[in-house]
Amino acid sequence: MTLTIQGLTHLGAGRANDDTLIPRTLPGEVVALRDDGTAQILTPSADRVAPPCRHFRTCGGCALQHASDPFVAAWKQTVVERALHAHGLEPPFRPIHTSPPQARRRAKFSGRRTKKGAMVGFHARASDVLVAVPDCQLVTPTLRAAIPMLEALTVITASRKGEVALTVTGSRAGLDVLVQTEQRLTDPLRIEVAAFAQTHRLARLTWGDETVVTINPPVQVMGPATVLPPPGAFLQATQDGEDALRAAVIEIVGDAPRVADLFAGAGTFSLPLAVGAEVLAVEGDAAMIAALDKGWRATPGLRRVTGVARDLFRRPLEPDELAPFSAVVLDPPRAGAAAQVATLAGSRVDRIAMVSCNPVTFGRDVAALVAGGYRVDWVQVVDQFRWSPHVEMVASLTRA
Repeated sequence: MTLTIQGLTHLGAGRANDDTLIPRTLPGEVVALRDDGTAQILTPSADRVAPPCRHFRTCGGCALQHASDPFVAAWKQTVVERALHAHGLEPPFRPIHTSPPQARRRAKFSGRRTKKGAMVGFHARASDVLVAVPDCQLVTPTLRAAIPMLEALTVITASRKGEVALTVTGSRAGLDVLVQTEQRLTDPLRIEVAAFAQTHRLARLTWGDETVVTINPPVQVMGPATVLPPPGAFLQATQDGEDALRAAVIEIVGDAPRVADLFAGAGTFSLPLAVGAEVLAVEGDAAMIAALDKGWRATPGLRRVTGVARDLFRRPLEPDELAPFSAVVLDPPRAGAAAQVATLAGSRVDRIAMVSCNPVTFGRDVAALVAGGYRVDWVQVVDQFRWSPHVEMVASLTRA
């Protein structure tokens, strides 16, 4: 069957003229669909390139390595534009910022025991087949070099038939490793993995909800402060992407003397903003707020940061609580912040810096703010999720 690819879905798969979805194809390409469901490219797109990673054909970690960087950048911006156009919004866009290859400082690997030892990697697309990725071009060289160590850890921590999830985060002090496995942590295992962490010079090793050993606190730098996030806590995917988002947020907030940072995490924006403003940092996770507060108290020269643990989905800040603030930073998870946006729309806050990782809920929430009297000054796409369909964005809104 010969088909022509008409466009890409929001997940990056090609959509043919008969609505068949064919992964790793590009608009305008003519493909022959084989009996086994794979596609032969008959007429390639001018935007097709050789994948930079030798694992791309089998690994499901990346979806768009077959497309040129300019194509991916334009496509990702178009995804955000369409999400806003669906609500009648056409704001100006700044140029996209894309993180370089080998920049992901955190990865969640899967590990499985084998007859000869263990395999660590990512799953094939839409499959439970595990693919080894020793030359992964997505993660930092430090994380890539850690794969043999993770294989050795898998032998210790994985059950005989199940997989182990290994979340590895780079830090100045070394690797921060979170193990999630169905195997129970016994006292002998606790001793063994603590010794393993010492031998391999890990900064911290956590098994499920228990931190087994912290050898050197794996702190993260957030502006002038250093913060020790809880194991597995949210962290921007790349340092480069975090820097771009932080610069945009600081520009939007400007000289506001008091700022509310909502869904503040462990202080990605709160602590840099505290250089020039008093900050109210609100986050649902009490452990992240505690880490933020400790980082603030240990950093001289910052203005006051008040950390509050509060579920903003159920108890958003009301207009009277927002009254003291001339600027708000809003960085919700993928579900967006419908309840908080509704109260913001009824407030008198002058400026809002809105950060999002979901174009659909971003479009919905921005439209609600515009309906409440705000103007979208500009939007910028920040691509920290290179070669994937995921995208992050930041918008500047001011009270009209």
